[in-house]
Amino acid sequence: MRFYWLLLGALAVWRITHLLANEDGPWDLILRLRTAVGSGFWGQMMDCFNCLSLWVALPFAFGMADGWREGLLLFTGFARGAANSSARKSRIL
Repeated sequence: MRFYWLLLGALAVWRITHLLANEDGPWDLILRLRTAVGSGFWGQMMDCFNCLSLWVALPFAFGMADGWREGLLLFTGFARGAANSSARKSRIL
């Protein structure tokens, strides 16, 4: 796998995770979804950026990988890349 695919994957995971955890989405669709899941397990997971980035990274990693070993490495790399991007963004702002 080329390095730019790793960067693009991490940025895509960050973007989708940020949309689900911190934004209302177009026509408030994500806000309605967050309201519908409530404050139980799924609601708490949607509020936790790092937890949600793990679940978002999973299909990206195994979809882009050539084998299960590469998928495991990409999974951790994508999730950590998204979490690092979020931490850097919050420090800048």
